[in-house]
Parts: sequence; C-alpha cells; structure tokens
Amino acid sequence: MADALDLINRDPNNLNDHIKVCFEDVLGEPEGAHAIDCVWKLAYTCFNCWLGLCYKISTLLCGICIAAEWGCAFAEIAFYHVWFITPALKYCELNCAVCTKLLKTCTQCCCEPCCEAFGAFFIHCKK
Repeated sequence: MADALDLINRDPNNLNDHIKVCFEDVLGEPEGAHAIDCVWKLAYTCFNCWLGLCYKISTLLCGICIAAEWGCAFAEIAFYHVWFITPALKYCELNCAVCTKLLKTCTQCCCEPCCEAFGAFFIHCKK
C-alpha cells in the first residue's frame, strides 16, 4: 500500500485547498507601499525557510503519533459500524417490516370496507 503512495501530490482529493501557505497567498504589498527589493526578497526567503523548517519539525515530532491516533479513531468508527450500527439498523428494519405488514393488513381489514361503503354511498350523490 505504501508503494502506491504518491509523494508528489499528497492531497489528491483536495482536502486542504483552504489552507494557503505560499508567500504570495499570505503577504502582498499594494501599489505605492513597497519595501526595498532586498527586504522583500529576504522576507520571501525567510518565510519559506521557516515555514518549511517548522512544518517539518512539527510533523517529525507529532505527525506519526497523530496519524496513529486518527487511524485508531477511524478503526473504531469502522468497528462500530460493522459490528454494531449496521446490524442494529438491519434488526430495526426487519422488525419494522413486520409492523408495516401488520398495519397494512389491519388497514385492509378494517378501514378498506368502510371506505368502499362510503365511496359507494357518495358516488350516487349528485349536485
């Protein structure tokens, strides 16, 4: 599974498009308010350097543990759905089918003759 891991496009489903971390998406100088070119270039370099360094250190220290925690959380959800929620829903579905059949039979036996009688009575009424 790790062999098929795409190390270039690490967000193929665009889950994190809302997180913009490029220099141009965070900092921008409007016309008429420009820093000295060397300051702007150094700011760009510092931003990208510290962004990359801090992100890599954070993921190195926390990423594996957080991934393990999320793996456990989603395993728990899958476990509950497979072994509890889906069987419970199927149990309810089967019991409700019996109740539906019982109510349908009672309606056909009790209400349908009355409705047919009223229909036969009112069909002969004219304006």
